[in-house]
Amino acid sequence: MNIVVIVQARKGSTRFPGKILMPVLGKTLLEHQIERIISAKSPNKVVIATTTLIEDNDIENICINNNYLIYRGHPTDLLDRHYKTALAFGADIVVKIPSDCPLIDPKIIDKVINFYLENIDHYDFVSNLHPPTYPDGNDVEVIPMNILHSAWNEAEKNYELEHTTPFIWDNPTRFKIGNVFWETGLNYSMTHRFTIDYFEDYRFIKSVYEELYPLNPLFGLEDILDLLAQKPEILKLNKIYTGVNWYRHHLSNLKTIDLNMTKVI
Repeated sequence: MNIVVIVQARKGSTRFPGKILMPVLGKTLLEHQIERIISAKSPNKVVIATTTLIEDNDIENICINNNYLIYRGHPTDLLDRHYKTALAFGADIVVKIPSDCPLIDPKIIDKVINFYLENIDHYDFVSNLHPPTYPDGNDVEVIPMNILHSAWNEAEKNYELEHTTPFIWDNPTRFKIGNVFWETGLNYSMTHRFTIDYFEDYRFIKSVYEELYPLNPLFGLEDILDLLAQKPEILKLNKIYTGVNWYRHHLSNLKTIDLNMTKVI
């Protein structure tokens, strides 16, 4: 089976334009994240799915310079962009990882993919965020191509198109949905924020990289948590936004999301 990781990436952002191209230790955050994803053992391909907008020529140039695979598609319909990227690269299984997760742990990627493969006859969709337990910013969703096709063919609501997988989440009687929980039994999804959407997130991520990357470029989740225990001042850098995510805008629409899974600001 051809397992393709699709990383949706664009420069446009209402809260923090160009966030994924911010520099850390001589590379953009996007380059750091792709380095981490490529080091995972399970995928066959990693593809950057950006938009057809002129401003995203910068992302295409990064891909060309680093020999990354790239597809350019719809600017706002992420479901369409994922589906057509998957078609272009012959995917049997799509792994959706957003580009705002520059601290994602490669071992978590492998864990979620392997859970799906080991239970392929039992689930139509597997993720580690429905419900989430890992620190925010370790998002992995595994979607076989026939299920992605169903979503692409049938989803109509704007938030379903914008966020790719809510159509699947909100049809649990039709789709068999599996979830990978953090093996520690802990839930840090609302207390630890490793994603980037605000400048404070950049300060946090930059500090983590500066502390850990020189010692081990592929530092993992446990390394980050050890660092934060030793230097809690780093954890405070983006504490104001812990628990804040896109769910907050669609609580009246999403059937399987509740207020305990987001913070409204």
